[in-house]
Amino acid sequence: MKMISRRSVLIAAGLSVAALALSACSSSSTAASSSAASSTAADSAAASEAGSTQSIVALEDLKGKTVGVQLGTTGDIYMSDEIGGSLDIAAVEQYNKAADAVQALLSNKIDAVCIDDQVAKKFIEANPDTLTILDTAYAVEDYAICVSKDRTDLTSSLNEAIAELKADGTLDAILDKYINKTEGAAGYVTPEGTEYPNGTLVMATNAAFEPYEYIENGEVIGIDAEFGKAICDKLGYELQIEDMEFDSIIPAVQSGKADFGMAGMTVTEERLQNIDFTDSYCTGVQSIIVLK
Repeated sequence: MKMISRRSVLIAAGLSVAALALSACSSSSTAASSSAASSTAADSAAASEAGSTQSIVALEDLKGKTVGVQLGTTGDIYMSDEIGGSLDIAAVEQYNKAADAVQALLSNKIDAVCIDDQVAKKFIEANPDTLTILDTAYAVEDYAICVSKDRTDLTSSLNEAIAELKADGTLDAILDKYINKTEGAAGYVTPEGTEYPNGTLVMATNAAFEPYEYIENGEVIGIDAEFGKAICDKLGYELQIEDMEFDSIIPAVQSGKADFGMAGMTVTEERLQNIDFTDSYCTGVQSIIVLK
C-alpha cells in the first residue's frame, strides 16, 4: 500500500491538471454533487458583476492568501501545513461542505479553494465564466478504504475483493461510467441470484463528493457506492450506506458504528496512526480553484 506523505506534494512539479487527470483512477483510465455545484450559480453572477480582484495564476501566487477547504479532508490537512510553509499562505477557512467553500470564493470572502480535481471540475462546469483551475496540480494522492485497526481480517477480505474486481474489469466498468463517461457504460449491476449469507456491512461516507459519492433521487450513488456494493456482493454481505459529515467517518469506523469508510479518502501518515487502510483503488489529484 502506497502512503502519501506531506513530502509527496507536487509543488512546482510542473504537472498539469489535465495530464494528471488522465490517470485519475489507478485501475485504467470526482466533487460536490451537481446540484450543490449549481447552487453557486447566483454567487457566480454576483462575483462576475462585482469584478474579480484575484491575480492567482500559479501556486506561488497563493502566498499571503486565504484558502478554503472542506473540514477534515486532505485539502484541509495540506493547506493547514502551508501556513508558514512553502506556499506561505495566510490562513485556511474550513467549511462543512465543498459547495460552501466555493460559494465563499465566489463572494470574494476567500482567495482560493483546495479540492479534489474531479470535484473541482463539477464546480467549473456550473460556473465556467467565473471559476478556473490552476494548470499546476497541488498534490497526487491514493484513495483507499479505511478499516478499524482491530479488524485486520476485514481489511484482508476487502483487499482480496479489490484485487479480484480490478482484475475482472469491474472497477474499469465503474470508472467508464462515472469518470470516462463512456457511452453505454452500465457500471456495476448486482448479478441475479446474489445471496448475502454473511449479513450486512455498514459503509460510512460523505455523499457530497461527486462523482465518488452523491445523492440522486434520494439514493447515494457514485464510484465508491457502486464499488462498495461490488465488494460486498463478492464477499457475501449486504451493503448499508450511512451518509455523514466527512470528519465523522473515521470516528464511526473506530467506534464500530460503521464497518468501513469509503469517501474518496486519502491514505496519509497522520490517518494511519488511527486507522488502517486497504490497498488503493483510485488515485486522486488535489487542485486549486480560483476566480478568473
